[in-house]
Amino acid sequence: MADDVRELLLSITADADPSTPLSAPDLHLLIDRLRLRSDRLHASALSFASSNREPLASALLRAAGSAASPASLEAALESALSPLSSSLDLSDLRSLSDRLLAARRKLRERQEHLAAASSVASLSARLRAARASANPLDAAIAAAELKPLLVDPQGSGSEGDEPVVFGLLRGEWEQLVDELQVGLAKNVEECVEFAPEGGKVVVSAGPRGSSSGTRGVELRVALQALEIIDSLDYGMAKVADLMIKQILIPAISNISVTVSVSVLEKSGSTSSVSVLIIAPSEELQGYKDGSELYSRIIEVIKFVRKFICMENITWMQSFAKLTWSRISDLLITHFLSKAVPNEASKLIEFQDVVRSTSEFENTLRSMMFISPDRKDGKLTHFVNDVEIHFAVRKRNEILVKARDILVQYDYENPLASDDQGDSVVDLLFQPEKCFISKSALQLMKLVHGALKDACLSSTRVAKEFCYAARDALLLYKAIVPVQLEKQLNSVSQVAAIIHNDFYHLSQEILGLAFEYRADFPSGLQKLVVFVDLAPIFSQMADGVLRRQIQLTTANLSEVFPYAICLYGAICHIILQAIDGADGFQNTHQSQHYESARFSIEQVVFILEKIHIMWELILPRSIYRRSMFHVLGPVFSRITKNMLLIDDMAAEETLQLQGLTHLALENLSSLFLSLVENDDDDDKFLDHHTWVQLDESVPSLKKFRKLAELLDMSLKSITAAWESGELVNCGFTSSEVHQTALTSGG
Repeated sequence: MADDVRELLLSITADADPSTPLSAPDLHLLIDRLRLRSDRLHASALSFASSNREPLASALLRAAGSAASPASLEAALESALSPLSSSLDLSDLRSLSDRLLAARRKLRERQEHLAAASSVASLSARLRAARASANPLDAAIAAAELKPLLVDPQGSGSEGDEPVVFGLLRGEWEQLVDELQVGLAKNVEECVEFAPEGGKVVVSAGPRGSSSGTRGVELRVALQALEIIDSLDYGMAKVADLMIKQILIPAISNISVTVSVSVLEKSGSTSSVSVLIIAPSEELQGYKDGSELYSRIIEVIKFVRKFICMENITWMQSFAKLTWSRISDLLITHFLSKAVPNEASKLIEFQDVVRSTSEFENTLRSMMFISPDRKDGKLTHFVNDVEIHFAVRKRNEILVKARDILVQYDYENPLASDDQGDSVVDLLFQPEKCFISKSALQLMKLVHGALKDACLSSTRVAKEFCYAARDALLLYKAIVPVQLEKQLNSVSQVAAIIHNDFYHLSQEILGLAFEYRADFPSGLQKLVVFVDLAPIFSQMADGVLRRQIQLTTANLSEVFPYAICLYGAICHIILQAIDGADGFQNTHQSQHYESARFSIEQVVFILEKIHIMWELILPRSIYRRSMFHVLGPVFSRITKNMLLIDDMAAEETLQLQGLTHLALENLSSLFLSLVENDDDDDKFLDHHTWVQLDESVPSLKKFRKLAELLDMSLKSITAAWESGELVNCGFTSSEVHQTALTSGG
């Protein structure tokens, strides 16, 4: 409406400003135009109402009826509640309502019980019909149809809330299935008969005689029924087991056998009989590439597929599931593992076996005997890994040989053999020799042979050879200390030889990388190492020595051990003998002199014994170092005891001089063995020899000088001290002073 007024104003004041106030004539004109517009709208409304009279009347009637409905509803409600308006107690109404609800609930429960009873009656009737059926195939079909209704029909997995009657029916169903599968399995066994002596199976289309006295069914029907009740594997289990034991094992394990198949009494389908026989053959066929063996097995499987499984793929797969794993294991045990070459050069010849094995499995796949996705290709996997099997076999052979070498060697008399020269070997990183046991010598030959084979093999095979070499070395560490525990726990010559073995092996191990690594396959050069074993063997050698030292020290009562004694314990024993000289005092008396002389002779004897033992066995550097450690404390103790003598008589001085010269003369062969001399025949104790010995054993130089001091005048002693000669020999001022006083006295 406002828009219409604005439009009229604009039409009146078209050229004027809309904000300008209107004049009186303009207002009269505006009123006239509004009245004209109103009359026009009124006429238009009357014209619409007259032309649409009936629809408008109907709409008005409906509106009036809707307005009257709430009033009528209110009146009906008042009429219904009028009987209750006189009483405030609603218990009668509540009781009536409760009875009505209880009646409806009871009716619903009775309807459910009736439905359940009808279901139970139906299931029971079907079970009775299935049990009474003369045809096991019909019974099997009925049992299969009842399974989803009786075995957890709700799919909840819980049977605690179900009616007891359903549990009883399920028990009857399970009993029916058990009776069916047992009876059908016996039926199958009666159709497939194996000869008691083995090597023969007879398959009949139907059972020729029932052991239970009941009439059996055809083999095909029995297998169909077993398949329907999901008991096919149960029904064929015994047949599959006997087929393995009486047919396939003879066919695989015996070289000279043949497979023959014959069909008899073929007049009717129910009376046909098929026979498979595994018979010995006079021809020695041999396995070669395995094609003959595989053809035998295929003939047996074809017989099973045609006459037992009757070309049914499901039945064939059930038989395969029960037998294939055992068949493949038999083939690997009796053929493939034996066909693995013993020499790397013959691995190429094994490719014929690989080809025939692959063709064999492909044939079985085409027969649907094994799965086409190659997950059952156990034989192919084995032949494709022939290099690994070859290497594992060689590795086992190497370890067996190594064990035999270590276990069977006689360590008690290693020096008694006629070929001792072979046991004296050169050390790899030192210009000297040592005596080792034959077991260590043979073990290293075995290790070198394995590594040489590794250099000529592929990466996978070479890896096994290298690991075999490592394991063979570790076998020495694992076996020998345990086997010779008794000898190592006592002072023995065997312990010194075991020390040499470990010492020699540690050096040989260090040289393996330099000798073979460049010739290893490229993929193995950085993978296989031996250097980590060298410290282990070196520590074992040191451990044997330390153990011998501890044992000898703990057994000081053994003055003359008839074995190699190590320098720590030897020093203790010798020093004990020196202490028996009672400080070398009063040697001018006969009894004391004899005691001192006996001690010196005892020391000489022990040192010579050690000299003979050690020089023969130990490496020269270890021998010399050990003897120097022994001689140092010995001469130091003797010198110290002599220097402590007070008021020495002239006769006593001469006797002490004689004892020192006796010791030096009797030890001359020992001294010469410690001197470095290229010409062993020209060794003698000259000035050059004594210089070498004095540098290695300073206490020996002091001991020799003491022998001179005992015969020197005071003036000569003073001159020797002032010149520094005595200081160079290790004498102190107090020791020189005591010697001068003794000599002067």
